[in-house]
Amino acid sequence: MIARGRVTESRERGEPSTLIDALGRHVPHDAKEAADLSEILAFVARHGDPFDRRLPEGHLTGSAVVVSADGGRVLLLHHRKLGRWLQPGGHAEPGETDGAGVALREAREETGIEGLALHASAPRPLDVDVHPIPARGEEPAHRHLDLRYLVVAPPGAVVRRAAAEARAARWFAWAELDALDLDPGLRRALAAARALTASTGPAAERPSWEAS
Repeated sequence: MIARGRVTESRERGEPSTLIDALGRHVPHDAKEAADLSEILAFVARHGDPFDRRLPEGHLTGSAVVVSADGGRVLLLHHRKLGRWLQPGGHAEPGETDGAGVALREAREETGIEGLALHASAPRPLDVDVHPIPARGEEPAHRHLDLRYLVVAPPGAVVRRAAAEARAARWFAWAELDALDLDPGLRRALAAARALTASTGPAAERPSWEAS
């Protein structure tokens, strides 16, 4: 794990202490996530804007584990090029510095579902994962340091569109996931989401404009 001294040092340089604090509180679920968390903390400590896509070694991304309002299903997208089911998510827009905000925006854009909200009591992030991205066109190979958040859909949510890079978007019951070719990091995040919704319920955080 990253040393406390390096975290303090990053704060003194004016780096994103809120993100560092959130990551410092995150409890990894296995050895792979622990290693990825350490890498992400070190990365954030080195870069003033860790979401910047121009960083040659990689950048932070935000993704959403989207569960239904009743907590019984999860929404996945089938990626065209990778040929596998993934969670919604992607890159930050210029100026975005909040992983949860990136995850929510990407999930809305990729599914067309309005009213998505962060789970009220889930850890933020729910899960972290570092994975390589191969070179494509003029973009060199790099790494995605993904921050994953638990997001709740409103009752009766219907997918109105799928992301351009997705063949399909579909709700899955938890029991259906075993038959899918999911990467280990996503299975870990889904297991955390399922355990949390089973123990606390699928309560979504109320948007600020409703909290009156």
